[in-house]
Amino acid sequence: MKFTQEHEEIRRTVRNFVEREINPFVEEWETKPPFPAHALFKKLGDLGLLGISKPEAHGGMGLDYSYNLVAAEEFGRAHCGGVPLAIGVQTDMATPALARFGSEEICKQYLAPAIKGEMVASIAVSEPGAGSDVANIKTRASKQGDDYVINGTKMWITNSTQADWFCLLANTSDDAKHKNKSLIVVPRDAAGISLSQPLNKLGMRSSDTAQVFFDNVRVPRRNLIGAEGQGFMIQMMQFQEERMWGAANAIGGLEGVIKATIAYTKERHAFDQPLIDNQYVHFKLAELQTEVEALRALVYGTCESYINGENPQRVLQLASMCKLKAGRLAREVSDGCLQFWGGMGFMWDNMVSRSYRDSRLASIGGGADEVMLGIICKTMDILPGKKK
Repeated sequence: MKFTQEHEEIRRTVRNFVEREINPFVEEWETKPPFPAHALFKKLGDLGLLGISKPEAHGGMGLDYSYNLVAAEEFGRAHCGGVPLAIGVQTDMATPALARFGSEEICKQYLAPAIKGEMVASIAVSEPGAGSDVANIKTRASKQGDDYVINGTKMWITNSTQADWFCLLANTSDDAKHKNKSLIVVPRDAAGISLSQPLNKLGMRSSDTAQVFFDNVRVPRRNLIGAEGQGFMIQMMQFQEERMWGAANAIGGLEGVIKATIAYTKERHAFDQPLIDNQYVHFKLAELQTEVEALRALVYGTCESYINGENPQRVLQLASMCKLKAGRLAREVSDGCLQFWGGMGFMWDNMVSRSYRDSRLASIGGGADEVMLGIICKTMDILPGKKK
């Protein structure tokens, strides 16, 4: 992928932002979560970083997705996973469908403020019994006059305790499960919404995550994103950007872990020599960096296919491969590097042990590894029992 001066300016801007506005506060936010989303997002919005690939009509930059990918990679250089995850929810998980299919009215009301950083957005799809199995969600939005009345619950919802609105997937009919769903913008202050206590997570400690309950929540039917009954299809499209963003974000984070480990193993001595002087250690680090570069090539190639409008099935396959590879490599890199830190690697507040905890989500959230493998198999036409 060929980068322009504009790409490099975005890269520089995001990197500087991470170094000045995120990393100095990571220890505090990890210890006393959540990080202040409204304050931080306003700063991001002022720099235009929440709407890089969003329409100019709503305050975005109107650039193609490659520019957003550069930003995602640089946000990965934060010394934690929780803050970049929350930013990604705002830019690439809760807003792509709204930007593409939302009416002018709801884009003005919800998308434009999200791009400015004046509103925090959250994506509400997963449920206690339907995480990766999106088709089996139970939350229902029943039509009553000009409103939807929503009942159900959503689980593992990032940004939920600070959100101003949710991009909610709900059943709006009794049709087949791939044709009965709709995406709806639900304001957080609507009557009938309540939240659990923040969930006690293994990692991503600085971000806020909770279960959200909807009890006869009434919202205008004009808050529908796209056409009724197309929610499943639209959400699958929205997942494409989420998965590319997540894979790109992983690149920056994994490079940071490798660099930190190189620095530490140069300083740490064992058996009268720097640890890095052991061939196994420096060979292993070289191997891990090679894998990161392979992931980068896959992500960049997928992005090119996406912005060039290539075969959607091919893009689906590549984005799923990016997600799969990023999740597995995140585990390999964080585990492999942690080993070289010895006892220090087992300490809670170590950067590499934090990566070990935070990166584990990459193989679960946004579609588990097994779901990605199923999609890849489908696009390869090799599902068990499938007739040729």
